[in-house]
Order: sequence, then structure tokens, then C-alpha cells
Amino acid sequence: MRNHRNSTGSTDPKKEEKQAVKKDSTKTKMPEGAGKIIKIVVIFVVLGILASGSFYQIREEEQAVVCTFGSPQAVTTPGLHFKIPFIQTVEKVSTTINGFSIGYNSTGDGDDAMMITSDYNFLHVDFYAEYRVTDPVKALYASEDPVEILRNIAQNCIRTTIGSYNVDSVLTTGKNEIQANIKQMIIDKLEYYDIGIQLVNITIQDAEPPTEAVSMAFKEVETAKQGRETSVNNANRYRNEEIPAAEAEADRIIQDAEAQRQQRINEANGQVARFNALYEEYIIYPEVTRRRMFYEAMEDVLPGLKVIIQTSNGNMTTMLPLDSFFDVSTTETTETPAPVTED
Repeated sequence: MRNHRNSTGSTDPKKEEKQAVKKDSTKTKMPEGAGKIIKIVVIFVVLGILASGSFYQIREEEQAVVCTFGSPQAVTTPGLHFKIPFIQTVEKVSTTINGFSIGYNSTGDGDDAMMITSDYNFLHVDFYAEYRVTDPVKALYASEDPVEILRNIAQNCIRTTIGSYNVDSVLTTGKNEIQANIKQMIIDKLEYYDIGIQLVNITIQDAEPPTEAVSMAFKEVETAKQGRETSVNNANRYRNEEIPAAEAEADRIIQDAEAQRQQRINEANGQVARFNALYEEYIIYPEVTRRRMFYEAMEDVLPGLKVIIQTSNGNMTTMLPLDSFFDVSTTETTETPAPVTED
């Protein structure tokens, strides 16, 4: 009875395990369309990666170096550019003006600034150099660190130039000349080494003696020189203001003198013409002319004097000034004229 139940009422355990495995495999089996979707997604991801690595952008103040199998080529046009993924590499280089200081720095170390002049004086001189990249390929591959090379060149040129000037020139009057000489020397050496960068400018930021007492003395000297230049400039300005005024005054005096000279000449010519006319009258009537000239002279010499002429027969005649200018009745009552006898 027991064997019959096993054969009829239950199944074989191994068969049941195989059937369970088949059922699980049928449940985990993926549909046919899911595999295609995954392939499409993978393709799009790969294409996206390739597309993102196939383009690069250059800004206005940048240049790029595209390297193809180890061969670099510069790209200088701003905008969006194409490159071959996994074959070409791109490295961007900034072309803006950058700079660095030579001498004092933020850590307070001023050993680079200690320099000696031609008259054996020590100075602390601080420079600031500005540069920019002109050839990105040479800047990346011609040297390991072009900025450090420029720094070394600048230090060499600075010390060489400072050593040829005395201390007064470095501190006061020769700064512009020193800067110009250093700049030209650095430019010449950069052209020789050809490392792809160019010096824009180099300036002296500060120059002072190493001790405080000497520094104050030099500052006083510089202040005195600046005061002298200010006084000279003020004197030149005063001269420029006064000289035109003096020249204008001199021109005015000369013009007045010329006008007076011409006036005197005209008066003299008029007197000559008057004398000639009088002389012609004198030739014709010498006695009458002589008397008239005498009376006119007396009128000029003795203004307001009444001249009374008494003739030989006792008659009294008033000649100068004319009676029309005087009150005859008042004059006769209040004045008693002195007789003038004409010979």
C-alpha cells in the first residue's frame, strides 16, 4: 500500500527540481526587443563620448596646440574647432599679459633684490616684468619652463645693467634709462633663445639702500633734487610769462616813439613851411612883418599884457591883446597903462 501511494500520489524529487529550474529560467529570460534597446543606448553613449571629445573651443585670449601623432600644430583662430578623438590632443595656452616680480616678494625674502652699483654701493632694487606668449608651440615644447628662463634672463640683465650705473642714477635720475637698457637686452636674448614668449615691459618698482639711515639720506637728497626741479620749472614758467609781456611793452614803447618821431617831423615840416611863407612876406614888407612878429612874440611871452603904443604926437594906441577880448570901460577905469614909447 505504501509503495503504491509513492508511485501514484507523489512525484519524483529530481523531476520536481528540474521542473523548478525550467520555470525559473523561463521567468528570467529577457524579451527579444530589450537587447536591441540596450545596444542602441550603448551606441548613443559611445557616439556622445566621441562627439564630446571631437570638438574644442578657443577663447579670444587663448591659442591651442593640436598634437597629431606627436606633431604639434598651433591653432590661433577663436571659436569652435574639430579634432579626431583618441588621435589628436589639444592643449590651450593663454595669450594674456602676465607678470612676475624680481626682488622683494610676499615672504619678505629680498636676496634677489640685493645689487651692487658701479661705485660699489649696495641697493635693494625691485622690478616687475610683464610678458605674453607669442608662439604656443615653442612655449610648450621648446623649453621645459619658459617663464623661469625669462626670469633668469631678466635677473642677469638687471644685475649687469645696475652694475654699470652709480648709486645716484639708480635711485634718482637714471631710472628711465636703466629700464630701457634692461628691456632691450632682455628682448635681444629672447630672440636668440626663441622660446615662444615676448617681454612686454619691465619697470623699477622701488630702489633703496639696505640700511634705514642711508635710505633716509638718499630720500632727502631725492627730495632736494625734486625741489630744485620744481624751482627751475617755476622760474622757467615765470620767464615764459614775463618775457612776452616785456616784449609787448617794448613794442609799445617803440611804436609810441615812432609816432612821436613822426609827429615831430610833421611839426618841423609845418614850421619850415610857415617860416618859408613868413620869409616871403618879409621880403615884400620887411618892416611890417618885423613888427607883427614882435607883437606876436610879446603876446606869447607876456600873455594877458595890454600893450599900449604912444606915437610921437601923443596919441595912445592899444595893439595887443585886441580890445574885443577885454571890457574896455573896466580896463580904462581900473588900470593905468604904462606908456610905451616906440623909437
